[in-house]
This record gives sequence, structure tokens and C-alpha cells, in this order.
Amino acid sequence: MATSIWFWVLFNAFVLLLLALDLGVFHRRAHEIRFREAVLWSVAWVAVALLFGAWLWNAAGRDAGLAWYTGYLVEKALSVDNIFVFVMIFLYFGVPPKYQHRVLFWGILGALVMRGIFIAVGAMLLASFHWVVYVFGGILLITGAKMAFREDKPFDGSASPVVRLAHRVFPVTEQYDGQRFFTRERGRLMATPLFVVVILIEVSDLVFAVDSIPAIFAITQDPFIVYTSNVFAILGLRAMYFVLASLVGRLYLLRFGLAAILVFVGIKMMLVDVFRIPVVVSLGVIGTMLASSVLASLAWPAPASAGKGAVAKIEPEPEAGADAAPEQPPAERV
Repeated sequence: MATSIWFWVLFNAFVLLLLALDLGVFHRRAHEIRFREAVLWSVAWVAVALLFGAWLWNAAGRDAGLAWYTGYLVEKALSVDNIFVFVMIFLYFGVPPKYQHRVLFWGILGALVMRGIFIAVGAMLLASFHWVVYVFGGILLITGAKMAFREDKPFDGSASPVVRLAHRVFPVTEQYDGQRFFTRERGRLMATPLFVVVILIEVSDLVFAVDSIPAIFAITQDPFIVYTSNVFAILGLRAMYFVLASLVGRLYLLRFGLAAILVFVGIKMMLVDVFRIPVVVSLGVIGTMLASSVLASLAWPAPASAGKGAVAKIEPEPEAGADAAPEQPPAERV
């Protein structure tokens, strides 16, 4: 699949069309994404992904199809961990719900570019140096162990080097200016807190890519399958965020399932020269681990604990018609 340039050109053109329709037509007006709308969009993105996998299965054969579906499931599962981070960032910065989709859109657009670069570099390394397989496997084993034993802490923007660096490089306003990333105050061009949030989303995905890219290379080393399964998992991330954002506290055992998946694919990669675990077995094991952690979380709810999340330090803009303090001198908007 990776040998024909037309597969790459047509696929990326298709993705750009989907993104243009998403932001330019269906979400042209900023609004809060309700649960029902998010579920419908999630179903739509998953359906498109499954149809693409079916086409690939028919075009390239059973092994390619199974590898694609397994890679998609791994990336989809690991992307849930991103949602936990997104929730904490949005809470800390008090991002109004109606602007969260715009932030995620631009964050995910950057993620697509970064994933493409990571996949290209990873494919070249694996093709040139076989020992990189063991490096990737070791990364997955270490990351899985760290995920299982990590202590979840609320996001603290004041301690974040990314936030501090953003404030040094860009003058940042205290308040939001609608859904704008930049505005002018007294003639000076300034970034809004929404821009800082986009930077944090991009950096968090960069960190997650270090885990997810080696994970899918453990399933297949076909760059086209790796890239397309990653893209479809990322495209559905926004809708999945709005479905799961209110449920992340209940899925407290999910990180153990994700950790087990990372360890499993790490072991699979480390054993590649000794024993190749069939893709269909990998698909069954990964699906079982993911489903078990979700069902266990719902069957045995975690005791309510105080202190989850973080207090927003930036007040969202008041809704129209609400009582507000006397306005500051108006800012020029861009």
C-alpha cells in the first residue's frame, strides 16, 4: 500500500475535505457540543473509519485489513488518555464549552502533521536499523509500567514550563476575546488564553505520540496502514472528547487497561525475532483488555474523592444578558 503515491495523495485530499466540511460547514458557528450531538459525530467518525478498513481489507487482503483494524483500536484506546489531559487543561483555563471544539480542531490539525512526521521518521529508522525494534519495545514497556503506577494530579498551569514559555514569548491577555486566538489591546497585538490552550494541546499530543507511534509499529510496519489508522483515530478524538469528558472520572481503571495494552505490544515487539504473535490474536487481546477495564470501572465505581480537577484561574466571558462588571475600554479585535 505504501508503494503508490496516489494512495497517499487521495487519502490526504479526502482528510482535508472532511476537515473543511467539519469546520467550515457543520461547526461554522461556535456552539456548545451537547452529548447527543457528540454521540452522533462519534458514530459517524467510527463508521467512516470502519468503511475505510473494509475497503483496505478488500483491496490489500485479510492480513492488511486485520492489521489496520488492530492499529486503529490501539490508537483509539490510547487517545482516551489524551482526553483526561484535555479535561484538566480546559478546567484550569476555564475554557467556555462553546469554544472547546475550535481549540480541539486546531490542536488536532497540528497533531496530524506531527504524527505524519513521527511516522515517516519511525518507518525510516525501522527500515534502516533493525535494532530500533527493541528500542521501541523498551519504550512501550517502560511507558506501560509508568502509566500503571502513576499518580494522577490536577493540572497546574503556574508550574507548567510550556505555559511559562508561552507567556515569555507572547504577551497574553487576562480575558478571552470570543473564540479569537489573538486580539489588540490599546494597539498592541496580544495572544489570548485560548492560544495558550492550543499550544498545550499540541504539546500534550507530542508527548502522547512517543507512546502511540511505537505501539502501532508493533502491529505493522506498513507506513500507509500506520498513518491512516492514526489519522482516523485522531479525527474522531474531538467527538469522543465530548462524549467521554463527563465520564472520565468513572473510568478510573481504564489506565490499567491502557498500560496492559502498551506492555503487551511492547512484548510483541521485543519477541519479533523469536515468535510473531498473529495479528488476529493481538486484536482479540487488545480488545479484551480495553473492554475489561471499562466494564470493571462501571461495575465497581470508585469512591468519590475530593480535589479532582483544578480550579479555573481564568474566568470565562459572561454570557450575553448576564450581569457583568463595568466594561473595560474596548479592545481592537483581529
